[in-house]
Amino acid sequence: MLNLTGSPYRHCDGVTRRSFLSAGSLVVGGLTLPQLLRASSSSARSRAVIMVYMPGGPPHQDMYDPKPDAPAEIRGEFKPISTALPGVHLSELMPMLAARLGQFALIRSIASSDGAHASTQCLTGWPFRNQPAGGHPHFGAAAAALLGVPSGVPATADLSLKMAHQPYNVPGSGYLRAAHAPFRPDPEVIAGMSVPVERKAGFDDRKRLLGAFDDARRAADASPGMAAWDDSVRESMALLTSSRVAAALDVSKEPAVVRDRYGADDPKILPYSDLGYQALVSKFLLARRLVEAGVRVVSVSFADFDWHGKNFEHGRKVIPVFDRAITALVDDLGARGMLDDVLVVAWGEFGRTPKVNKDAGRDHWPAVNTALLAGGGLKVGQVIGATDRLAERVTQRPVHTQEVLATVYRHLGIDARGAMLPDPIGNRPRPLLDDHNPIRELA
Repeated sequence: MLNLTGSPYRHCDGVTRRSFLSAGSLVVGGLTLPQLLRASSSSARSRAVIMVYMPGGPPHQDMYDPKPDAPAEIRGEFKPISTALPGVHLSELMPMLAARLGQFALIRSIASSDGAHASTQCLTGWPFRNQPAGGHPHFGAAAAALLGVPSGVPATADLSLKMAHQPYNVPGSGYLRAAHAPFRPDPEVIAGMSVPVERKAGFDDRKRLLGAFDDARRAADASPGMAAWDDSVRESMALLTSSRVAAALDVSKEPAVVRDRYGADDPKILPYSDLGYQALVSKFLLARRLVEAGVRVVSVSFADFDWHGKNFEHGRKVIPVFDRAITALVDDLGARGMLDDVLVVAWGEFGRTPKVNKDAGRDHWPAVNTALLAGGGLKVGQVIGATDRLAERVTQRPVHTQEVLATVYRHLGIDARGAMLPDPIGNRPRPLLDDHNPIRELA
């Protein structure tokens, strides 16, 4: 019998779950496989979304919306550079994005931030405050509830690190059933895996590890107890013991030249990185591998941008790493012919104050937020919206957060305006979003 055990841990929804996997009761990071696999396995198309959450609020003036004519205390230390789009400038810290901006859509005018230091707005489309009982679900969990589960892989995966500021942590299934929670390949889950197949030299060799999974599956198929399981449990066992998910999680299988394009992981990029704010660019590559394996939605957090002090010192370290990783991801998807079917979104919860404070930092500024999108068959090569000369207020085409989420749902084949989510305790169904359309300029 295959047992996979891990230690208890607490998700951001406050519910403690045990990462315990065994034949008959399979749970991975809150994902109950038999329950999940009872859901419909149909889907509109083989479309996927990779969402990069940038916790803390990226400084829009120092990345996407430089204001070189503003006073020194507004424009900061970074110079603007030209881009592939005539008349459009980015920060000098983003030369790779500047050269490829024709492959992206940049939104400079999101004007609906709720001001909360939380991932909820980006990952659910709803404000952090005044949530319903159980909380709003991760958009991938909502998609799983509406579309069912892809064959042989989880519907949703979250690669984000556990972050010290609790509201940063990516939402789970919320008020939906726990079966729809994102699969989290946390280190304790992976490290806690034990395969009852004798090996002389252990499992350091990845090929032998995958072979052990195949052996375990054959042993489980031959077990008399398997006959008593229902179809969903057998499918769960097949998913668990197949090499498909395990292989996708093994980034070392990528050629070195591909890994190098994304750059190197920097787990100590900030003085407080050990609190869960690391620059792990390998997560971007892993996200691509998971959607390539059939996972519909992958979310990942990257570093931290809450720079009330040393904004420019931290920016010089973090922003170029993001610049390289996000462009490598889009280049990689394009080279593999996946870009039309995979939508990439990168954003945080709000922007930063136009005026630099006494500690050379920028504070919270909910009045302006930005987002970067690519792929998904969108009309890219454009900038949507604008701000005033101080990057202080939106002056053209205000965009609501839920317009971005409606665009994401449309890509997945869901009409967000008409979709309703089931309430597990029998209350009336809840709307997926408020009455917001997808971003018209991107259609």
